[in-house]
Amino acid sequence: METSSQPVRERVTPAPGTSFLVKHYPEPKVRVNKLPKWHYHPELELVFVRGGHGRRHVGSHISHFQDGDLILIGSNLPHLGFTDRMTKNEKETVVQFAPSFPNAEFLDLPEMQKVKDLMHRSRNGISFHGTTRTVQGSRLERLITLPPLGRLLLLVDILNELADSAEFESLNAEGFHLQVETHGFERFNQIQEFIGANFDRDISLDEISGIAAMTVPAFCRYFKKTTGKTFVTYLNDFRIVYACKLLADDHSTIQNVAFDSGFNSMSQFNRAFKKHTGITASEYRSKFRLNVNGPLPDLD
Repeated sequence: METSSQPVRERVTPAPGTSFLVKHYPEPKVRVNKLPKWHYHPELELVFVRGGHGRRHVGSHISHFQDGDLILIGSNLPHLGFTDRMTKNEKETVVQFAPSFPNAEFLDLPEMQKVKDLMHRSRNGISFHGTTRTVQGSRLERLITLPPLGRLLLLVDILNELADSAEFESLNAEGFHLQVETHGFERFNQIQEFIGANFDRDISLDEISGIAAMTVPAFCRYFKKTTGKTFVTYLNDFRIVYACKLLADDHSTIQNVAFDSGFNSMSQFNRAFKKHTGITASEYRSKFRLNVNGPLPDLD
């Protein structure tokens, strides 16, 4: 991934006669992400990935999803794309709409209060699971088949159902978006781009502080306040998410996965993996294979 002095701002343009944008990718295995880099946009984004596995990187949150995902991303919340050639998902649906959707007056109606609250909560990023993910994700896929008015009504109803759901996880600590906006997208983007290009080697605090054009103490305070984590913890989490993808994607030994992910020793990798996932790398690989393909022989 090349470094960049500016974050990528995606420009969202709905089709004529529509107030929001719906994109549906029925064959993602032959598609490359249009915006694979760290990017943002004023519009909220609701994404449903049917099946497959991959990296969930929204704001300061990094994790590895399995068996698809349903995510609501708030206005101007930086994120990466969720699918690539290795995700092995069946299809992907993306809906992007303005923060005042359907319009400011409609959003202020008493009946829309729950949806308005949901859109406010989405500033931290929200991942839905369980029945909510399955049912509302399937409904989201139907949008592509409907006429404009039908799309509008169904999307409002989907948002209302999501607002009522208790099957969700907030992906970032409250205030993350404010910190990024206060200090500027450029600095945070440079840090993210550099981590993405260099996580598989040692990165010193002096080096990353230089990328951010800050002293080490100032950088440490900034990074902890912005992400809620120390740089070392964040970097290890980034590496573990990459390791999870390798464990699911290829047939390397766990030792090779550890070193390819940037860890210098197996003991360091094992401690970080258990802390991040709650299980060992061997247990993770076995569990993933059991869920996706049924039991397979252990390669390690």
